[in-house]
Amino acid sequence: MTRVRRRQGPPTRRELGVPGVARYDRDRAARTGAPEVVLAEGKTETHLIAILRALHARGLGALVSRPTERQRRALRAAVRGGLPVEFLAGDRLARLDGPIDGASREGTVAVLTAGTADLPVAEEAVALLGSLGVRVVRADDVGVAGLHRLQRALRRLVRAHPSVYLVFAGREGALPTVVAGLVRAPVVGIPTSVGYGRGGAGEAALTAMLQSCAPLAVMNIDAAVPAALFALQLLAAAPAATRAPPAS
Repeated sequence: MTRVRRRQGPPTRRELGVPGVARYDRDRAARTGAPEVVLAEGKTETHLIAILRALHARGLGALVSRPTERQRRALRAAVRGGLPVEFLAGDRLARLDGPIDGASREGTVAVLTAGTADLPVAEEAVALLGSLGVRVVRADDVGVAGLHRLQRALRRLVRAHPSVYLVFAGREGALPTVVAGLVRAPVVGIPTSVGYGRGGAGEAALTAMLQSCAPLAVMNIDAAVPAALFALQLLAAAPAATRAPPAS
């Protein structure tokens, strides 16, 4: 979402939005397979609700990332007023109901977490993908402190033929590098703000992933939503032969 610059004449189709507050990227679904994603951080409750009401009035769906507690209260009040919003991922994500057309979302995404503390961030990606109908297979708490756990999990995940692996890890951030050295599909490493001391809060994990000797794409710290959106683009680009059959 970006600030609107006032211009002369009627707005074009691409500039529809909330005057003076925001304008919409109406072609995003066609490009990425995902609807408008509204970062709640930094927005007032009034602006956030106005944006969602305007989207809903035009029959458009949306996702809201990282709403604050005050924003969640405002959203719940709007729900009681008829705005169709659903909270996901422990309230870290919200979805405005609406049709979502666009790029293909066929295929499977594997999501792995190194430890239980990484789950809240990973749940954002899982919720986003699940809300768009993407098949997700998971393996949680499979970090390098016990590689036998990862070996068993990967044997199971590989049978699902994932098109991409999203791997969440804090502390030393080693898990994505290990996974990237073992699987055939692209691997995306997402450092989480888990860990303390030197390099804590995800800094060491980010640095380690950037230094990976295995082929690895790396997201910013706690960037679950961008990782899920990147996975959607990989699914859209994947040849049909690499996509897993639908679950029976």
